[in-house]
Amino acid sequence: MNLFQNQLQFHQVPLRRGTFETLQINVGRKCNQTCTHCHVDAGPHRTEMMDEATAHRVGAWIEEHKPATVDITGGAPELSEFFNYFVETARSVGAHVIDRNNLTIIETKSHAYLPEYLAKHEVEVVASLPCYLEENVDEQRGDGVFVKSISALRKLNAVGYGTKLPLTLVYNPIGPKLPPSQGELEAEYKVELRRRYGIEFTRLFTITNLPIARFATDLREHGNWDSYLELLANSFNPATVDDLMCRSTINIGMAGEVFDCDFNQMLKMQQRNGKDLFLWDVTPQSIEQYPILTANHCLGCTAGAGSGCGGALESGNDWEGIL
Repeated sequence: MNLFQNQLQFHQVPLRRGTFETLQINVGRKCNQTCTHCHVDAGPHRTEMMDEATAHRVGAWIEEHKPATVDITGGAPELSEFFNYFVETARSVGAHVIDRNNLTIIETKSHAYLPEYLAKHEVEVVASLPCYLEENVDEQRGDGVFVKSISALRKLNAVGYGTKLPLTLVYNPIGPKLPPSQGELEAEYKVELRRRYGIEFTRLFTITNLPIARFATDLREHGNWDSYLELLANSFNPATVDDLMCRSTINIGMAGEVFDCDFNQMLKMQQRNGKDLFLWDVTPQSIEQYPILTANHCLGCTAGAGSGCGGALESGNDWEGIL
């Protein structure tokens, strides 16, 4: 049973593609962290990464179709040997580039160059920081992650991020609950990070944990699977549907496979047209003919104030829910 489609039908809300805006590239599963909420199930043990032939086919597509935004994610996307290639190719066609950065990668010797490099190419940094309290961050992301994250944020501030360049922080709830009000939490983050650590940032995204991969396993192990899905379904907000990221995004995997979003990618819900579709099989115009593929996990994107790679979809509401 597709509980998400049931909600769309009950509320009489259609879900159709809009104008293409963003190419989101998932370069692979390798990461220097292992986070409990990770929908990619990424970690240091993962070796799956995009190869050279695929990377250059993706680069050629970017040069031909010139997407407004190129969003690079992983794993830790900077661990891809083609990360710089994607940044520079996208910037050469005028695209806005987003780096989904876990912050601690900046603290590694091999990637200490990142703050200056990202600033030079005016890349937006979207960085995970699930709390301004050390114990909460380390609980979700691993021991010592908070201290490294603060150090990395100071280095980003030093090259202009948070003042001249966009630095977005990302909050994910700890446990089976919805995020609090994005606006209120952003204000709280700004006060506390400035007061405690002298850190500045541009904005905060709140993102709901979707019941897939590592987080789904945690829900089942603690007996929270059914109640969390019930929370998401009961919090369905039809006003969020128009702004869902799947309406304007082409997401691709490490082999160039086409998906509607990174969450669908993790569930292997690949777009097909008699055969599996890859990026070089579609254009920004042709993708409009394909329906958006949905399943129960999509409830996470429409619960409460909504959720996507760009944070909450509706402002001004406090939809916080706790099991």
